[in-house]
Amino acid sequence: MCPYTVRFNTDYAPAGLKCPCSLALRTRADLPTMTSTPGIPCSLVIPAYNEEHRIAPLFGTITGFSGELIVVCDGTDRTAEVVEGIALHRPDLTIRCLRFDHRLGKGGGVIEGLKAARAPLVGFFDADGSTGIGEILRLFSATAAADGAIGSRWVDGSKLTVRQGLLRRLESRGFNLLIRVLFGLSYNDTQCGAKVFKKNAIDAVLPAMVSRGFEFDVELLWRLKNAGYSVIEVPIEWQNKGDSRVEKRDMIRMLWGLLKVRFGRA
Repeated sequence: MCPYTVRFNTDYAPAGLKCPCSLALRTRADLPTMTSTPGIPCSLVIPAYNEEHRIAPLFGTITGFSGELIVVCDGTDRTAEVVEGIALHRPDLTIRCLRFDHRLGKGGGVIEGLKAARAPLVGFFDADGSTGIGEILRLFSATAAADGAIGSRWVDGSKLTVRQGLLRRLESRGFNLLIRVLFGLSYNDTQCGAKVFKKNAIDAVLPAMVSRGFEFDVELLWRLKNAGYSVIEVPIEWQNKGDSRVEKRDMIRMLWGLLKVRFGRA
C-alpha cells in the first residue's frame, strides 16, 4: 500500500471527536482575509465556472455544514446570481460568492477561494456533486492526524457508485504513473476533486503556486511535500457525473504546465 495511504478510522482522532465543520456555527460578516477568523471551523471552496445548472442541486445536498462555503464564479452564465439566491434562502449555511469578470482556470479559482478563506481548516471540492458533503466532513476530521487529507478513488476502501468509462480510467492510471515519475508523489489519486488542509500549510506554499489549470492539484501536493507537510490519502465514496469539464486539449495543457513547473520554466 502507498505510504501516504491511510484508512479513515478512529485512529485519526481521539474517540468521540467530531469534525469541527459539523458543529453549530453562527453566520459572520463577509470579510476576506488570509488569517483565520475565530468561530469558523472550516472553509470549503467550490470553483464554479458556468455551473448555473449544477450548483443548485449541489447545495440541495448540503446539510449540517457549519463552516463557510466559498463559491468562486468566473464564468459567463448566471452562476453567481443563482448562488446569491440560494444564500438568501439558506440561513442554515454561510455562503460567500466571489465574482470575477475573467476566466481564472480551475486552479486559479481554487487559489482565490483559499486566499479568501477565514478558517484554520480549508478545502475544496467540485461543483458537480461527485463527492458528497459527508465525505468532505470525513476528510476534515482526518486532518487531526496530518496537515492535509485527500480523497482517493484508487485505494482499498473506496466506493465508486458510478464508475468512469474504461478509456477515462486508463487515462487516469497513465497520468498517475507519469506524476509518480516526474514528481516523486506516491499518491494513487492526485486528481480527485476532494481535498482539505490545515490553513497554515496552504498559506506556506500558496505564494509559490504557478499552476492555474487542472494541473493545480499536482503542483499543490508536490510543494506541500517539499515543504515538509504531511498529506494522507483517504478512501472515498465517489460517483462519476458524466459531464466532465476536462477535455483532451486540457490534458495537453496539464502535461505542458506540469513539465514547466517541474523543470522550473513556469
